[in-house]
Amino acid sequence: MQQIDIFVASLTSFWTEFARFVPQLIAAAILLLLGWMLAKVARSAVMRVLKLLHFDKATEKSGLESFLKHAELEVSVASILGNLVYWLIILVMIVTVANSLGLQMVADLFNKVVLYIPNVIVAILVLVFGTILARFINRLVFAWLNNVGFSGALTVSTFSEYAMLVFVFFIAMEQLQIANELLTAAFVIAFGAVGLAFAIAFGLGSKDVAARVIEQLVAKKKND
Repeated sequence: MQQIDIFVASLTSFWTEFARFVPQLIAAAILLLLGWMLAKVARSAVMRVLKLLHFDKATEKSGLESFLKHAELEVSVASILGNLVYWLIILVMIVTVANSLGLQMVADLFNKVVLYIPNVIVAILVLVFGTILARFINRLVFAWLNNVGFSGALTVSTFSEYAMLVFVFFIAMEQLQIANELLTAAFVIAFGAVGLAFAIAFGLGSKDVAARVIEQLVAKKKND
């Protein structure tokens, strides 16, 4: 008789907990459905805003669009950003639902992914606008050195672009938190090498300009 009482009590406890859990499960399913709908709307909105801002032209100038085409990836940078926002919202909803259901381990796991996605978005934006800035610096340096008659204008401007690209690449990798210490050491070595090459190129290319300037100063002094 005592065993029957224990069984009945356990069964009653089970159904009580189940009846309490079912509404939470339904609410979680509804929350996931609303999150999915919100994520789809947010993805469309992000891609539309990027289109209005002519973000595709910026990515074409940066060369990332051509890189994706060469890699045979039928995606654009704008679609990647839109999908990242989509999954960010989905994962936030999963974390919220997991917390409400008491699934702490699941919530902690997905929370780490949620916190990482903004880093990916920032890294992509750094690559896009950093590459555009590097190309702008290339043209600016070339125009200035060419106007002053510097024979190594193309070499110096190219090195300045590469130096900026190295800097941008390491900033993007830092955002992705990929081997930060190793990247810092590699950045120091790479940036030092580019700086040394830049200095050598500038020194070799500027000797003609320096010679002309000295000749003009000597000629002016003789005339005086």
